[in-house]
Amino acid sequence: MTEMAAYLFITFRWLDALDILLVSFLLYQLYHIVRGTVAINIFAGILSFYLLWLFVKALNMQLLGSILGQFIGVGVIALIVVFQQEIRRFLLLVGTKGILGNKNLTREIFSFTKTVKPQRKIDIASIVKACKNMSETNTGAILIIAKDTDIRFYTSTGEPINAKVSPRLIESIFFKNSPLHDGAIVITNNMITAARCVLPVTENENFPAALGMRHRAAVGITEHSDAFAIVVSEQTGEIAYALEGELTPNVSPEQLRIALEKEFS
Repeated sequence: MTEMAAYLFITFRWLDALDILLVSFLLYQLYHIVRGTVAINIFAGILSFYLLWLFVKALNMQLLGSILGQFIGVGVIALIVVFQQEIRRFLLLVGTKGILGNKNLTREIFSFTKTVKPQRKIDIASIVKACKNMSETNTGAILIIAKDTDIRFYTSTGEPINAKVSPRLIESIFFKNSPLHDGAIVITNNMITAARCVLPVTENENFPAALGMRHRAAVGITEHSDAFAIVVSEQTGEIAYALEGELTPNVSPEQLRIALEKEFS
């Protein structure tokens, strides 16, 4: 027994430790993505089904074991279908924050010429001023500010604007009698590219029931992309912002300005 333990210890390489760390990191990121959503319940159901199959095999129950084995055999395809949204978010997370998301490192490896990283030019003062004015008049609004992820799919669902950001333009779009007020505006490189855009809503079961569809859409778009979303409540006039699937409610114009400067300065 001692010789076997010594053999296992000797054959344990640093690559094995790296392998364990990488798997742990991936599992943690997967849990972080599905936490609080219906996907965690589905995952628990699939795990229970797999444990049942192992139990049936251990008891050598041929008929039931073969039936369950057929389902297990197509398990990968079933997982892709059931968790397609979560897989999309996971790949987005790896692509924007992981090794592939490190643009400087990618350029150093695959490029022989020096390039300059494009700057995100956003008129923060105009956005904050518009949100402050709409908050004082209880004008409902949702603004999506694009970062690195391409959100042209959601932009295409609205009406093209292609105008420079200004407080008066933002306020006029969300004016209650405006035909464009029902939906989101998308801002890219300080240009309002579209208005009345349709956004995905979050499926988080723990989302506060008191918050409306604008807040759900703000969290939903930040779950599907790295965009920055701002919401002004029509009922209370409170300002909130969402980033990376997390909602920060009831912020002041100054707190909004600080958050925007942190992301876009």
